[in-house]
Amino acid sequence: MVEQRFSRILRSTWIAAGILTIVLPMMWIVIASLKSPADLTDATKIAFTPTGENWANALASGLPAALLRSLIVGVVVVAVSLVVGVPGAYALARYGVGGTPLGFVLLMAQVLPPAVLVFPFLRLSHLLKTNGTIAALIPAHISFVLPVVVWLLIGFFASVPVSIEEQARIDGKSRLGAFWSVVIPHVRPGIGAACVFGFSLSWNDMFYSLILVPGSAQTLPLTIAGFNTFRGIELGTMSAAILLASIPMLIATFFIQKHLVQGLGGNGVKY
Repeated sequence: MVEQRFSRILRSTWIAAGILTIVLPMMWIVIASLKSPADLTDATKIAFTPTGENWANALASGLPAALLRSLIVGVVVVAVSLVVGVPGAYALARYGVGGTPLGFVLLMAQVLPPAVLVFPFLRLSHLLKTNGTIAALIPAHISFVLPVVVWLLIGFFASVPVSIEEQARIDGKSRLGAFWSVVIPHVRPGIGAACVFGFSLSWNDMFYSLILVPGSAQTLPLTIAGFNTFRGIELGTMSAAILLASIPMLIATFFIQKHLVQGLGGNGVKY
């Protein structure tokens, strides 16, 4: 009895510590976004008069346009990565297409530093005349999102028994029909996780954005970094911008989380 009570207390303590680790920084950012520059000089000051000046400055700084550009890039990158990565992961998991060398090629995209790849992408954007536009970012982001999508989905496809595909084929479905109507529903949790993870990688990228679109077409991370000026960090405006930037990720995670729970709550694989 004593051991069980101690175990519950220890587990509750760890959970509370984890929640505080996540919640306290967000609370600090929310409070900072509502403080005036004078109040921000004292980080421990709790009693203050809230102001909307920081939010107004963030909205007037071109942040909404940068948010839209990052959203477009992230959605396109994830869509292309899924179109290519889903059948690619299925082929690797089911038939071992490419074997070990292809696996090393996929890992190489994660091992190589971005500085090695940025100049070919810069040259490509000049040849395609997309330099300075968000179109230049899409191939660069696909280069590191697609391998992640493939690696995440290989395990999900491998966990689907071949027998349910064979049963679907016996029932008259084509190979593509069995893949679409039988296999895909069972890997939807993995596809959802790949969507969120791939989108977050594209959403948070700053290096490629800094090199490929440093001007008026800059994405959200560059716009937020711009609040670090020669006069110092505009902490209140940056806090408001960070909160605005987190909204799309929170919305996407909320919907995908529901889908993940629904998919993982099934009673095994069935046809």
